[in-house]
Amino acid sequence: MSDLIVTVNKQLNNQYFLLKLTSKETLPEMLPGQFVEVLVDNSSTTFLRRPISIHFVDVTTNELWLLIQITGDGTRKMGEFEIGHSVNLLYPLGNSFTYPNPAQQRVLLVGGGVGVAPLLMLGAELQKKSIQPIFLLGARSEKDLLELDEFARFGIVHTTTEDGSHGEKGFVTQHSILSNEKFDKIYTCGPTPMMKAVASFAMKNDIDCEVSLENNMACGIGVCLCCVEDTKDGHKCVCTEGSVFNIKDLKWQI
Repeated sequence: MSDLIVTVNKQLNNQYFLLKLTSKETLPEMLPGQFVEVLVDNSSTTFLRRPISIHFVDVTTNELWLLIQITGDGTRKMGEFEIGHSVNLLYPLGNSFTYPNPAQQRVLLVGGGVGVAPLLMLGAELQKKSIQPIFLLGARSEKDLLELDEFARFGIVHTTTEDGSHGEKGFVTQHSILSNEKFDKIYTCGPTPMMKAVASFAMKNDIDCEVSLENNMACGIGVCLCCVEDTKDGHKCVCTEGSVFNIKDLKWQI
C-alpha cells in the first residue's frame, strides 16, 4: 500500500481518461496483467476500492499509468483528481501474463474497450524481448479507439470498429488478419463475450491463449469472494489466482 501523486489527468474522450501517478520512492516492480486497487477518498457513495489494470510503467519518469473508463460515481470522482492529488493504492496485485517460449514468435494481442489497458505494457515488455507483437484493437467507433499512437510504439496495430469508421468494420474476431496470418500465442482482455470468442478461435486453431478476466474485484486480496471464477480446478479468486488465466483452465465453451 502506498500514496502516489497525480502528475497527469488527461481526458481521452467523454468516457475514458488517463491517470499518471508518481512517488518519491522508486516504484516497485510491476508486471503486465497486474492491477491496483484505488481508494476513492472524495466520494460519499464509494466505500470500496476500485480495481484498475496497470496500463504502463514509465521507469524514466517513475510514473504509473492507469487507463480508466467512467462507469459510476467512483471512477467519475477519479476523473476529477487534480495534479498533485494524493491517491492511496494497494498494488501490485494479481498474477501476470506469461511470456512466449522461444518458439512462439508470432504473438497477437487482442483488446476491446478498456480491456486494451494491460496490453500496452505487455507489448512494451515483448518488444524488450525482441518480439514484435501485433495488436488487434476493437471499439464501437473511431472516437472510442484509445491511444493508437502509444500502441504503435511497440508493435503493429490493426483495428476494427462496429460502424466501420476506423480499420475493418465488425468485431475483432471478424478481422481478416485472423484468416490471413498464423499466430503462436494470443493474449486478450476486454468484454467477456469478446474474450470467449477469441478463446474459441484459439482453441479451434490450437493456439496458446491467455485471458485477463474483468470480474468484479472488490477487495483485491481474496477475502470478499466477489470475483470467483469456476475453473477446471474448482472455484478460484480472480484477484489472487488471476486475473490472467490460460483458456485451457477455464470452463467457458470448451
